[in-house]
Amino acid sequence: MDARFLGIADLVEAPSVAVVVDVMRAFSVAAWAFAQGAEKIVLAESLDEALALKARHPDWVALKDGPPAPGFDAVNSPGLLRSIDVVGRTVVQKTTAGTVGALAVKEAPLVLCASFVVAEATAQLLRTRKSDSVTFVVTGEDGQADEDLACAQYIALRATEAGTDASEFLRRAAESRAAAELAEGVRQGVHPDDVALCLEVDRFPFAMVATLEGSLMVLRPRTMPSLTDEDPV
Repeated sequence: MDARFLGIADLVEAPSVAVVVDVMRAFSVAAWAFAQGAEKIVLAESLDEALALKARHPDWVALKDGPPAPGFDAVNSPGLLRSIDVVGRTVVQKTTAGTVGALAVKEAPLVLCASFVVAEATAQLLRTRKSDSVTFVVTGEDGQADEDLACAQYIALRATEAGTDASEFLRRAAESRAAAELAEGVRQGVHPDDVALCLEVDRFPFAMVATLEGSLMVLRPRTMPSLTDEDPV
C-alpha cells in the first residue's frame, strides 16, 4: 500500500482513499459519540452552519471546540460528552482541524475519519478494500501534529502488518503538544480524562465512513468483523 501523509493545505486533488486523522479530539469524540448510541454525525463547514442545522433540527446535538457557547449542546471533549444523551440522535460537529480536513476531501470516493480508538477497525477496512494508494490527512498543526501523524503511521502499518505494536505510536501521542495543552488546561472545554480517552487504542470495533448525503458530509460507523475472527491485536 502506497501511503502518503499530508496536511490539509497540501491537498491539491481528491485522493482515491482518504483517512482523515484527528486524535485530540474530533474523531475520538466522534467515535465515543457512536459508542454512546449516536446515529450519525454531520460535519459542519462553520459554526454558523452548525447553529443553522441545530435551529432546523432542535433534537440534534450540536458541539464545537473550546468553551460552551449559546446554541451548542456540548463541546468537543470525549470526557464531557459522557454526560450528554446522544442515543439515536444526530450530532452536528464543528472543530478547528478534524472536520475541516474531512470536508477538504469530501469528493474522494472513500473517506474514513480516524483516531487511535478506531485504528484497527480502520486498518481492517483498508485491508478489506485492498487499497493500493491511501492519503492520510494529518489535520493538526498544519500537518505537523505528532499525535495525528503517529496515529496515521500506526494505521498505515496495521493495514499491511497486522502485528504492529502500538506502544511507540501511543508514546508519541501522549508526549505531543496537544496532549500537554489538554492536560495543562491550555485549551478550553476539557475534561481531565480527555487524553486517556483519546489514547484507548483499538477501543471500538467500527471504522467511521464519511459520505456526502445531499449537501451534507455525514459520518457513520461501519462495524468490522471481530478482531478475534481475524488477526490478534
